[in-house]
Amino acid sequence: MKSSRFAALAAAALVCPGLVLVASPASANPAAGAPGAHNAITDVPGIQVGQVQSDTAPYLTGTSVVYMPQMSVASVDQRGGAPATKETDLLSPLNSNPGVNAIQLGGSSMYGLSATNGIIRWLEDRGEGVRVGAGGVAPIVPAADIFDLGRGGDPKARTSAEWGYLAAQATSDGPVRQGGVGGGTGARGGGMRGGVGTASVHLGDGIYVGAMVIVNPAGSPVDPADCTLYGVKYGIGNEFAGYKAPKKKECNPPTPPAAAAEQPANTTIAVVATNAPLEKAAAQRMSGNAHDGMARAISPIHTLGDGDTVFAVSTGKGEALQINDPADSRQLNAIFNAGASTLARAIAKAVLSSESIGNTTSYCDRYPSACKGMKQLKQWRTQGNAPDVTPETFAQATQALAQTPVPAPAGADKGKDKGKGKPNAAPAGNTTNDAGQESQNGMVLASGNTGGPTLSTGVTTGLLAAAVLGVGLLGMHLRGRRRAPSARLS
Repeated sequence: MKSSRFAALAAAALVCPGLVLVASPASANPAAGAPGAHNAITDVPGIQVGQVQSDTAPYLTGTSVVYMPQMSVASVDQRGGAPATKETDLLSPLNSNPGVNAIQLGGSSMYGLSATNGIIRWLEDRGEGVRVGAGGVAPIVPAADIFDLGRGGDPKARTSAEWGYLAAQATSDGPVRQGGVGGGTGARGGGMRGGVGTASVHLGDGIYVGAMVIVNPAGSPVDPADCTLYGVKYGIGNEFAGYKAPKKKECNPPTPPAAAAEQPANTTIAVVATNAPLEKAAAQRMSGNAHDGMARAISPIHTLGDGDTVFAVSTGKGEALQINDPADSRQLNAIFNAGASTLARAIAKAVLSSESIGNTTSYCDRYPSACKGMKQLKQWRTQGNAPDVTPETFAQATQALAQTPVPAPAGADKGKDKGKGKPNAAPAGNTTNDAGQESQNGMVLASGNTGGPTLSTGVTTGLLAAAVLGVGLLGMHLRGRRRAPSARLS
């Protein structure tokens, strides 16, 4: 049953920032208009997050995944001029796709889109996805990546399927680590380090809206007038307690080398989510409205060098809210407005949580007086699981991603070993096909014996018959030539 109660509470809380928040009837939930328990996208029931990264040179990149254990309605709105995306056409309300299993927010630009293959494999191993064939599944994993190539030293040091698999393994519904982690490890913008940020709000009656973002814009999250962050003004309660406008002597310092070398390829990407049930068209509208949150927290936004993309997810069950039903308009507007404001807050949290690395300075190091009193920064930077990718974990993921070997064509080695005796038996329990097979470029090829291949009986007989026929034809030809002169003399 569609409820309008949470919409009234949400509208009051969002329109009147100074309003005293009303306690929700559900004791497990915070007051209507307050952040959720983690102040993260994982406060939305049915949403989990996993992140992995490496900042060990030459790497400075990573992968983040937003995972829905139950396939959920989703859509997308893309407004930047240079996106790196995958499977976004599926999310159009005009197309039949029923939902998504996960969404990747990653680094490594177009190359990093291959990390979705690891997420897909992890989901396949769990039997999650659209049912296909006899027992098969087709996991749906759209993706958007930021441009961070070469920021750790080598443009070829980038994510792959192993990274996606490890990120999927790390998913949980707990706190989400923020700053230079996951897909935001190599992020930067406005000459400063960017990163991952997240936030949430409870609208009442157990309905939540959450956002997760990777901040990597061509524009800047900093207001040049006083060097404050645009997004801080949208904070709820004491969310940004201790934050102050930077001292005048810190504001507008000389342009650092990292900013001077800023490449014109950037992108800010995000997921906004709610557990209110939405139709696909409403999810698309939510993703579009959420871009307003980007515009509030970053300027300029949606440039030709950006690939700004926002996904929207609805994990709710039951009768879906519809954009063409006037009875649903008030509830939908509350959800859409909350998505934009929550995304603006998440952008500010990403910038505040990031720490300097190499010659890329963080906001809090450039303007130390602004962050000095923010005790919550340590919590934002350390809570939540975000394991580093190591040679050991990479090798484990590679093994997990192993595919069924491609067999040699049927009959290719028939008769190969005839007359050579039986081959040595493989050791008991050997399932790796080491004896008699070798792998080349992902293909498993049958190896011949040391004496070279032998011909089968059928092939030998065929060749002998052809030889006899050839000799006979040659003889007839020669006899014809001997008779030819007498014919001409007659």
